[in-house]
This record gives sequence, structure tokens and C-alpha cells, in this order.
Amino acid sequence: MNNHHRNIASNTSLTLLGACIAIIVSACSFQQYTAKPINQIASVERFQQKDPASAGFQQYLLSNGYPEKNLPLQQWDADDLTFCALYFHPSLDVARAQWRLAEQAEASAAERPIPSLNGHFANSNQANGDNSPYAFGLSIDIPIETANKRDIRIENARHLSIAAKLEIAQTAWQLRKDVVQSLNDYQFNQQQIIFLTNEEARRKEIVAIYQKRVDLGAASNVELSTAKLLLQTITSELNAKKYSRLVLRSKLASSTGLPLTKIEAMHFVPDADSQKEVGFPPSGNLQTTALLNRLDIRIALERYAVSEAKLKLEIAKQYPNLVISPGYAYEFGDSIWSLGLSGLLTILNKNKLAIAEATQLREVEATQFEALQAKTIAQADTANMELMLAKQALDNQQKLREQQQLNTQRSERKFKAGEIDRLELAFNELENINADKSVALLQFQLKTAQNQLENALQKPLSAIKNTSENNPKNISNLEDLSFKKPNNKTK
Repeated sequence: MNNHHRNIASNTSLTLLGACIAIIVSACSFQQYTAKPINQIASVERFQQKDPASAGFQQYLLSNGYPEKNLPLQQWDADDLTFCALYFHPSLDVARAQWRLAEQAEASAAERPIPSLNGHFANSNQANGDNSPYAFGLSIDIPIETANKRDIRIENARHLSIAAKLEIAQTAWQLRKDVVQSLNDYQFNQQQIIFLTNEEARRKEIVAIYQKRVDLGAASNVELSTAKLLLQTITSELNAKKYSRLVLRSKLASSTGLPLTKIEAMHFVPDADSQKEVGFPPSGNLQTTALLNRLDIRIALERYAVSEAKLKLEIAKQYPNLVISPGYAYEFGDSIWSLGLSGLLTILNKNKLAIAEATQLREVEATQFEALQAKTIAQADTANMELMLAKQALDNQQKLREQQQLNTQRSERKFKAGEIDRLELAFNELENINADKSVALLQFQLKTAQNQLENALQKPLSAIKNTSENNPKNISNLEDLSFKKPNNKTK
């Protein structure tokens, strides 16, 4: 009868083991690996197909406040090109992919430890006359996390995910910075080409006048040679600016993420029309604006929160995790039930070294944050001072140009009256061109200073002055715009 019961127990254990294995196998829905090689040729073709006149981009502009009557755009300014960068530039796709990875890591951090199943089977030669030659067992290890470690891991992953999301906006702001500076450089180059072309024409006229005077014996060859050398210098400078125009167009294409051919087909808003009297933000608001808007400061705060979570986790690791192991064994005719309990003896060292390391990491993040704050305040104050100085210099130079224009007008009247000759008038016109060049240079420096202050604050000056409320192309909130993922199919 005992053998009969043992056989029943043996069969029951085998059935239980088989059922557990069957349940585990049937519950597993394994994913299959799918290869996804990168097709370089197709990638190049997709890049070449990027077109600001595409229906997808037009719809993107409509969704961001552009009036339908203004589309497609005939002239492009810095805001329009910034939307191009937000839609076409691949660096935002990289930042969004990294954010999705961080979100997946946040989901993974919430997973609970998986129980493990252990089993064994043995066969005896019955040397001791055992009733049954078989022995087998089955147990389940159920891990139990203590000290709230799972919630701390979730907190850590959430801060990393927020930091990755802010990196998208940081990338968007960097794109805007590059677009604005590239457009400013290109427009200034175009102005220089116009001024140098006019100056070259006057220099040629002066050389021709000296040549006639030399032929008539009314001037020396030294004066003619000096005029020719000045003409050669201006011609060389003009050619250099024309070559630079191609490079600056390439930089503009790179900052927008568009092919160079698309940029070459664009017509940009004239530089004079793009000069906006933004004004100056109140100096008392600069530091507050910078500290509240700077994305790198907000990212630094999240990194500090990550270091805090890491320290909490290391402190929680002082308390060992437990593993409960209920099991059943059939050993040579005997049925045995068991309940095991195990855990690491972390109480011996209390995780002191890891806690000290995490504490020091938190101190590093704290000092880095304070240094970043101080640097941000200094950058904002310096950029604001440079902007005021640039504005003052421009105002002074514009007054000098107005005076020079009056002098040129008087010279033209004298020339018509026969009081001065053509050579004197040409030199006076050169002075007028040089005055225009000086004003253009200071206007470029002013726009550069405005761009630097906006980058220090990471907020457009127009938004600070509340002048963009009625602007349909409101580019002030790049954080929200950068999170809007355009449809790839429309690109």
C-alpha cells in the first residue's frame, strides 16, 4: 500500500512538473528578430527630396499659425527658416529617438523581479534498498524587494526621461541659433557685395580719370599707380565675398537641414526689412528670465534629481532583498514540502562605499548647477551690455552717415555748378559708400549682439517685450514646437 501511495505521489509530482513547464512555455510569446539594415542610397534620396514647397511642410506651417493666403512663402525670414529646421533637420529626430529610449527605460524600471523556477531529477542504484530509485523536486524563488527600491528606480528613470525631453528643446534652440546667425552672416555678405561693387565702380572711374590726366601730363604715374592698387584691393575683396557667399549658403542649408539646391532657390527678406526694433528688456528681469528659461539649467536640475535618486537607492540597498522559495521534492519514496528564505548579508558592510560615492556625485551635481547658474547670469549681463554698446555705436554712426550724405549732396550741387571736378565728386562718393559700409557693419554687430542675448536667455527678445502676441509666426515657445513630431511621410 505504501508503494502504491508513493507511485501516486510520484505520478502527481511528474504531472505537476509537466504542467508547470507547459504553462511557462505556452505563456511565452517570443518576439522574432527582424533585420533592419540601413540603406544609404535611400537615405540620400530622402534627403534630396526634402522640399519647403511640399504639401506636408505647408500643412505644418498652417498648423503653427501661418495664414493660408501667405502660403507658399515667397520670402523667408529667420522665423520661417527656423520652422524649416524644426521640420527637416535630422538632429531633432535623434533627440526624439533618445527621449523614446529614456521613456522605455522608465517603463523597464517599473518592472518587478521575475520569479525563477528550479527543478531537479535523480536516479539511485538502490544500494540501500530504497523503495523508489527516483528523486525529483520543484521549487519557485520569489524575490521581494525591500526599502521601496522599485519606486526609487522609477523616480530615477523619470528624471532621466524628463532630461531627455528637455534635450529636444535644447536641440531646437541650437538650431534656431544656427539659423539666425547663418542668415545674418549671409545677409551681411550680400550687403558687402553691393557696397564693394559700388566702390569698385568708383575706383575704376578714379583710375580712368588719373589715366587721362597722366596722358595729358596733368598727373603723375605715382597717383595713377596708387589708384590702381586700391582698385585691385577692392576687386580682390569683392571676389572673396562672392566666394564666401557660396560657403554661407551651404551653412544656411546645413542649419535648416535642406539640400543646397533648395536654399539657392529661396528668396530671403531684405536685410533692411528684417531690422526689427526689438528694444531692450528691463535689466532687472534678465537674471530671472535667464534662470527660468535656460534649458540647460532645467536639465541640470533633473540631473541633480537623478543623483538624489541614486543616493536614495544606495541607502535603500543597506536593507537586503529577500527571496522566498516554496518547493516540493519527492526523494526515493518520500514526499517533502519546504519553504526557504534567503537574502544577502548587506548588514555586514551597510553599503558604505556605494553610499559615499553617490553622496559625492550629488555634491558634484550641486556644484555644477551653481557654476552653471553663475555662468548664465554673467552671460546675460555681458550680452545685455554688448547689445547696449552696439546700439549706441550704431546710433552714432548713423548720425555720421547723415552728415556725410549731406556733404555728398552739397558736392553734387557744386559739381553741377562747375565748382568741383569729377575726381573730387568721386572721392566724396567713396566717403559716402564707406559711411554706408560702417553703418551696415554696426547693424550686423547689433543683430549679432541681439542673437547672443537671446541665446543667453534662451528666449526671443520680442517675446520678453510682449511684441509677438499678434504675430502669427510665434516662434517664442520652441519647447512646445520641438515636441511636435512632424509626419515623416509628408517630408
